[in-house]
Amino acid sequence: MSDASEGQSPRNHTFRLVVEYNGRDFEGWQIQAGERAARTIQGVLTEAVESVTGYPAKVRGAGRTDAGVHAFGQVASVRVTTAMSAAALARALNGRLPQDVAICTSDEVPEDWDALRAARHKHYRYQIWNGARRSPLRADRFLWLRDSLSVERMREAARCFVGKHDFASMAGAGSSVKTTIRTVTDLRVSGQPGDEILIDVEGGGFLRHMVRNLAGTLIEIGRGRWEVDRAAAILASRDRGEAGPTAPARGLALISVQDDWLSSQQISPKSISRGSSVDESSPVG
Repeated sequence: MSDASEGQSPRNHTFRLVVEYNGRDFEGWQIQAGERAARTIQGVLTEAVESVTGYPAKVRGAGRTDAGVHAFGQVASVRVTTAMSAAALARALNGRLPQDVAICTSDEVPEDWDALRAARHKHYRYQIWNGARRSPLRADRFLWLRDSLSVERMREAARCFVGKHDFASMAGAGSSVKTTIRTVTDLRVSGQPGDEILIDVEGGGFLRHMVRNLAGTLIEIGRGRWEVDRAAAILASRDRGEAGPTAPARGLALISVQDDWLSSQQISPKSISRGSSVDESSPVG
């Protein structure tokens, strides 16, 4: 696809993309050094941008989702030379990307804007299918647990994790960060036994595997294997070995990212995370 269709000379642009993807067949977001064959979302996006523009591109995400993790509203900054408008680029990319990745929205932003540095708040959701039978349509996106879970116990335990705490007990093995102190602004458990149960976690930033470790801990309490007050003891211990197992990646999705550009535009990430603003019926250019 050529930029000539825009009728303008190519120049340097930075675009803010909201990206939806099914993480099942990806080795995570980030291109992995020394593993060129690994399929990553960043790699697929970079290849698509360079294909439709004909120029090298720099793609950077607001967060580095792990292998198997999904996203409804990942945010990426794309720096590239092109004559395309933001809308034309989104349509072109959706025509080029594989079926498990789609661009929801595209906006031009200041040239030095960076998705990772701009991120202020993230919303993750862990999805559990608590039905007695397996659900093929949920298989990629939900953890299936036949054991009946107590949502009330999970809700009660979740309260102790809200606020500013040292989450060392929820950090993934091998994490190398300056501090394990993080702030969880909201942690909600919704649904009912025998149906879908959702764990929504929001905050300014998270440790590696932190959300999945929180989910794994709440699941153990919901199963009745641990008492509710163990949640506070786990947090106080700062010992990863005291917490629950890391819940499988397939149940986790990045729902939305709030950043400084959205705040400046007074836009809610929830209003655009499903991508209604990209009109794929319109021709490119």
